[in-house]
Amino acid sequence: MAEFDLIQPIPAAEQGSSEHANASAEASAGREQWKTQRILQFTDLHLFTEPDRRLGGQCTRDSFEAVLALAQGTGWPPDAILFTGDLVHDERPEAYRYLRQRIDRLGCPCYCIPGNHDRADLLAREVEPGADQDFRVKRLGAWDLILLDSTLPGSEAGRLQLNSLAALERHLQSAHPRPALVALHHQPLPIGSRWLDTMQIDNGQSLIALAERYDNLKVMLWGHVHQAFDRQRGRTRFLATPSTCSQFLPESDDFAEDQRPPGYRWLELEPDGDLRTGVERLSEGPFPPDSR
Repeated sequence: MAEFDLIQPIPAAEQGSSEHANASAEASAGREQWKTQRILQFTDLHLFTEPDRRLGGQCTRDSFEAVLALAQGTGWPPDAILFTGDLVHDERPEAYRYLRQRIDRLGCPCYCIPGNHDRADLLAREVEPGADQDFRVKRLGAWDLILLDSTLPGSEAGRLQLNSLAALERHLQSAHPRPALVALHHQPLPIGSRWLDTMQIDNGQSLIALAERYDNLKVMLWGHVHQAFDRQRGRTRFLATPSTCSQFLPESDDFAEDQRPPGYRWLELEPDGDLRTGVERLSEGPFPPDSR
C-alpha cells in the first residue's frame, strides 16, 4: 500500500478563496520548493524498555540521547528526520512509546522504517501510523523521500516486495524529473563485509536496476550495517550510517565490533538534485564496549 504526504502543507483554512490568496499560496509553495532541505538519519537505536539495558556493552538509550544531543547542537531543527530501522530491540510496546515521546519533542517531521529487530505493527501503533506499509512517499520541497520496508519475516536478511518495486518504478516514471531519495533498512548491495553481506536484500539487484534506469533516483540510504558507507554508482549515491549505539568493524569477514563512537548522518538536498552529506560522531567514546 502506498502513502503520499506533503510535509507542512498549507492548511485549507489559510488558503482563502480569493485569487489573491491562491496566488500567495502558490508563491509560498514555490519558495519552499527551491529551499535546500536538511534531513538527518538516525539508525539502529536498539532501544529497550528498561532505560539501563545494554547491547554489546552499550547502554543503548544513553548513547541515543547523546547522539541526539550532538545533532541538536547544529542547524536544529532539520526539515525532517529518518529513523531507518532496528529502533527497538526487545519488541515491547513500552520502548516504542519512549521513542514516540522523544519524537514528540523534536519539533520536526519524523518518519520511521522497520528493521529486522522491529515489530512493524507496534511501530505503526505506538510511533508512526503507516510505518508498517511496504511503500510510502513523503514530499520534501523539490525532493521525494521514498520509504521502503525491506524486512523479511523470520530472517535477518531483507527482501523488497514485488509490489513495492513496481510502485517505485511507477513513481519514478510519473514524478520525473523530481529527485528521489530511497530510504530502507537493509543494504541493497555488498559493502565488503562477508558476514554482513549474507544479510543484505536478496533481490537488491532489482532496486539497483531501477537506479540505473531512472536518473532521478539520486540517493539510496540505509542502516543495518552499523557503519558508514559512501559509494557513487552511476548517477546514484549509496549511503549507510553508523548506529546510535555499537558499531561493526568495516571490511570484516566475521563479526567484529568497531571502537569508533556512535553517530548519525546529515544530508542537504538541493532543489536541482545535488547532495551534500556527512557523518557526525560523538567526539569521545563515552560508551565503550565492555564485558557487562
